[in-house]
Parts: sequence; structure tokens; C-alpha cells
Amino acid sequence: VLLVESGGGLVQPGGSLRLSCAASGLTLGAFCMAWFRQAPGNKREWVGIIDSDGTTTYADSVKGRFTISLANSNNTLNLQMNNLKPEDTAVYYCAVDRWRQRYCYHYPEVYNPWGQGTQVTVSS
Repeated sequence: VLLVESGGGLVQPGGSLRLSCAASGLTLGAFCMAWFRQAPGNKREWVGIIDSDGTTTYADSVKGRFTISLANSNNTLNLQMNNLKPEDTAVYYCAVDRWRQRYCYHYPEVYNPWGQGTQVTVSS
């Protein structure tokens, strides 16, 4: 099983980025899937979750700005990030909880596997 994130980079405040997480070895839509992020010196925090029914939930800090979607055709999980703020700067990770399909958890310990992460930097 392999998850590979892409799409990170440097963007100005107010800008947008689209992250992707390509999976091989498992079908993403069959499980709880999540995006997390970790800034230097901080704990890994959840950004958003999508369950096997396609229901999404978001952390308050990103609600209304970030959108998770699943592209079944190419087994890819996406994170559209709009109106980015400097506090969104972090390494972003996708992860899968292969034990759950619904009632997804928010804490990272239950998720495995993880991608390698992609850096997002929001700065002028």
C-alpha cells in the first residue's frame, strides 16, 4: 500500500492550492480517509475527513475554505485549499484508516498508511 501526496508549494496569502494523494494497493473510497497537517513544533492535527459514503467533516480552522474530494477514476484523494492564510503553513499528509468506513476518527493514531507529506507555505 502506498500513498503519494503532491501539489504543495509556496503561495501568497489569499491564494489557492490543490493537493492530491494518489493511492496504490487499496481502494480509497472503501475507508475513512483524512488529511492532516503538521507545522514545525506542533502536533499533527486533522484538517478534514471523508468517509466511504462521501460525507466530509472539517476542522473549524479550515471550514469554508478547504474541500476534500475523491476521484474514484484514478483512486486519488484531493484537498482544494482556498483563501490560504500564513497559519496554514505546514506539511500536509493524507492517511487512511483501513479499519473504518464511517464514524471516522479525528486523531492520527488510528490511521495507517500515511503518505510522505507535501510542504505548503503561505507567505508574501
